[in-house]
Amino acid sequence: MAESNFSINSVVEDALQIIKKPVGFFQRMPHTGGYVEPMIFLVVMAAIAGLIITVFSFFGGGFAGMMAFGVAAVIIMPVAAIISSFIGAAIMFVIWKLMGSDKSFETAYRCVAYAAAIYPVSAVLGLFPYVGTVVGIVWGMYLMVVASVEVHGIPINKAYIVFGILGCLMIVGNVSSEMAAREAEARLEQMGARMGDMEGKTPEEIGKMVGEFMKGMEEAQKQPE
Repeated sequence: MAESNFSINSVVEDALQIIKKPVGFFQRMPHTGGYVEPMIFLVVMAAIAGLIITVFSFFGGGFAGMMAFGVAAVIIMPVAAIISSFIGAAIMFVIWKLMGSDKSFETAYRCVAYAAAIYPVSAVLGLFPYVGTVVGIVWGMYLMVVASVEVHGIPINKAYIVFGILGCLMIVGNVSSEMAAREAEARLEQMGARMGDMEGKTPEEIGKMVGEFMKGMEEAQKQPE
């Protein structure tokens, strides 16, 4: 793993190592050295994930809105990744401290940033409803277990228990949110189809259609609860 003379080749090599041999990568990962290189790695992985989303968005029926979302993802995802990486690192820093680690916040950040190697794969898996969400979370938690053991010196059994519980909570929350989002999307599509049938309708009939739509949206929001 190159710590200086940054190049795209070093990013690719690191990403492949994290995916194929995460134990060896985290064993060799420097615990210090600044935030620049791990942040660049994170941005590249997020940009690739955004590009994958962009490509697949053009197969989403040709809707301009989907295309615009895909193109925006290339810009939005790296920015969001940087912000979320510091938040995630802060959370992980606290968790690792509670588990007995004596490493710095910078070390926690480097672990979180390099775990972004799975972003492109997760973007592809995201095409499959629910499966992509579950696999992405399980994979991410596994990388945190490896980082816990190899970087922070935490016993493997303790790491699996803590991140196993955290992963289960994340799966429940994310799957519930995805279900609600898909239900809302289905409702919007139904509303869009009905909008085409509104011509010639009386105000009372239009009001009834809108009322039914809003009621359905409220039921969809309450469903996960």
